[in-house]
Amino acid sequence: MKTLDVKGSKFLQSIKREAGVLLILLGFFLPCRRTIAESPMSLTRLSGLIKLDGICDEPAWKAVEPLPLIMYQPTHGGTPTERTEIRIAYDDHYFYASACFYDSDPTGIRVNSLYRDRTNNDDTFTLIIDTFNDKENALLFETNPAGIRVDVAISRDGGSSNGNWNTYWDVVTVQNEEGWFAEMRIPFSSLGFQKFRNEAVIGLIAYRFIGRKNERLLFPAISNQWQFFVPSQAQEVSLKNIQSQKPVYITPYALGGYGENNVLSDTGNNFVLEGQETREIGLDVKYNITSNLTLDLTVNTDFAQVEADDQMVNLTRFSLFFPEKRQFFQERSGIFSFNTSVWSMNRVFHSRRIGIHEGEAIPILGGARMIGRIGSWDVGFLDMQTQKTDDHSSENFGVLRLRRQVLNAYSYAGTILTSRMGRDGSYNYTYGVDGTFRITNNEYLAFTWAQSLDKQRLDVHKFRFWDASSGYLLFQRRSQEGLNYMVSASRTGSDYLPKMGFYTRQDYTEFSWRLSYDWFMGEASPFRQISPIQCFGFAAFRNDDKTLQSAQFEWDTDLFWKSGASIWADGEVYYEDLRDPLSFPDNTEIPAGSYTFFKGEGGYNMAGGNLFRSYIRIGYGSFYDGNRGELGMTTVWNASRHLELNLQYALNRVRFPQRNQGFDSHIIRLRFRGAVDRHFSVQGFIQLNSTADVLVSNLRMRYNFREGHDLWLVYNEGFNTDRDRYDIMLPRTDNRTVLAKYIYTFQL
Repeated sequence: MKTLDVKGSKFLQSIKREAGVLLILLGFFLPCRRTIAESPMSLTRLSGLIKLDGICDEPAWKAVEPLPLIMYQPTHGGTPTERTEIRIAYDDHYFYASACFYDSDPTGIRVNSLYRDRTNNDDTFTLIIDTFNDKENALLFETNPAGIRVDVAISRDGGSSNGNWNTYWDVVTVQNEEGWFAEMRIPFSSLGFQKFRNEAVIGLIAYRFIGRKNERLLFPAISNQWQFFVPSQAQEVSLKNIQSQKPVYITPYALGGYGENNVLSDTGNNFVLEGQETREIGLDVKYNITSNLTLDLTVNTDFAQVEADDQMVNLTRFSLFFPEKRQFFQERSGIFSFNTSVWSMNRVFHSRRIGIHEGEAIPILGGARMIGRIGSWDVGFLDMQTQKTDDHSSENFGVLRLRRQVLNAYSYAGTILTSRMGRDGSYNYTYGVDGTFRITNNEYLAFTWAQSLDKQRLDVHKFRFWDASSGYLLFQRRSQEGLNYMVSASRTGSDYLPKMGFYTRQDYTEFSWRLSYDWFMGEASPFRQISPIQCFGFAAFRNDDKTLQSAQFEWDTDLFWKSGASIWADGEVYYEDLRDPLSFPDNTEIPAGSYTFFKGEGGYNMAGGNLFRSYIRIGYGSFYDGNRGELGMTTVWNASRHLELNLQYALNRVRFPQRNQGFDSHIIRLRFRGAVDRHFSVQGFIQLNSTADVLVSNLRMRYNFREGHDLWLVYNEGFNTDRDRYDIMLPRTDNRTVLAKYIYTFQL
């Protein structure tokens, strides 16, 4: 009888296990069932021609009803202070929007920028379009009274945005004594959409922002529980009998310039200046295979016009994360998102692994990228080939991402595969599955699991399933009003090594949580939002002996005025157990051991509508077995619509009195953006990093003839501020580069 019980128990366990796997597979492959109660709102098809001149006086516009708007901020549901009319319409090939923004004080209309992709607390008109109606991703189109174009790709239901993405669209604005007015025209080929029986259903959010009042008038009536830009809260709208053209955009470029580098001589006693001319040509091709699938091809890829990275000081035990800025990797890049940790930037795929190594560029021979939707599947495919250099073998980088809605319109499951293969025989593969499931209106369950195969690791020991894996399980309530919470558990093995991704630590198990409560105030209150409880924490344990490696607890309190100003304060507790010493600048070292330390921090942000505004942060507390003081300050001055100045300063003062060690780190960054008009602009910055003893300058001038037709002039120079820090005196100038790049796009 005992034997039968054991067998029965094993049988039941097997049934449960197989049933669990079956449920996951069914959820992955079953089509989703939409639970939207209301039918999509039908948009108006234009009954006549529209002249794109910013003046919305055509009979075709007058036949379109304005959208019903609510005040989202500063008081949700309050009375709008200015007359506002937004109309949306379409024809066979274009999506149209018009804005009549009347203003009782036209002199107060804010135009702080003439720089492409840059509005800085300007008055703005914005459209957010969830083109596939997937409740997760969207495209943002924005303009200000000067007609500046801003386009952003939104992913993770507003949790991530990509301002480096650009596409083709038109806008014209007019400003006069009545206010300001705008007309947008976006080709369906730039949007992408999916039709069912000649009908495309997309999600739409539209709003007006009045900078000096911090006032946002919004369609649809999104609740305070949600941010105003989340695709899941967009209004479903219907467009019928529309057609997407399939243009082919061909963009050749020509690059020329000269660079100088000081390198150590063969004798090792001095530095020698080496100069090199640059002459390059290359080609990019974009083709809309279908209305919702785009193919990009690139040959001899170049990113000379991309802004240099910000200087940083690393006071942690982990690598710093730098975001992707290169245009080729931007379009709908959110489809490749696959994080394996809740708090850190750990991810299976990080495109900066391609063509960049330790901040230095590696030539890219070419590649292909396909993004969009095939049937019910979101598809992302990328393949790139890098050139052999003196220090690196030629490598091929590939990634395939698939994802689809399951169970309901707000739930997803997907998979990813990355490969990195070198001509020297090296290889690294990483694959995984993930899912996000909406349980109730605000509650979500999410998971990821990934595993890597790396030749270097497999040459040392045999494959170990769990040690080569990483993943997490998360349950959360998403809301910015009332109670918000999250709990998660994650584990990463000692052999997990995603060489096309980014990771901070290995061989650990982490438990984390977050709890917050927020109030939104009424119309009579000077405050918009009070957040007395914003706390979170985590604990990371080593897998080998289950000892605590790191832990953190933080409590924040935030207060937001209706003007846009805010003040905050927090208290933080840290625990770190070091098995090895930790090195910091100026030969400062933290001995191995266990440390508990505390920090208090606070800050004040001036209202964003001010032409001159500052943001300040100050903190002080213990730091391992010493102490640390922090000061951060950003000052922005919009001198006019032609010039913006931005000064940033960060100070870390670290002392260890018991060992008579310490250091001060200063980062000073002066950034300016200037524009004569919408065509000619200049942007530059100077960065001083006292820890690295370098001064870096970057200047970029652009003349934009039209979208896709540019002339760039780029100047970079690096200086050594402490030439005596090594045995051999360093040169004053470390490197210098001057480049000119011409880009011309034509359409077939």
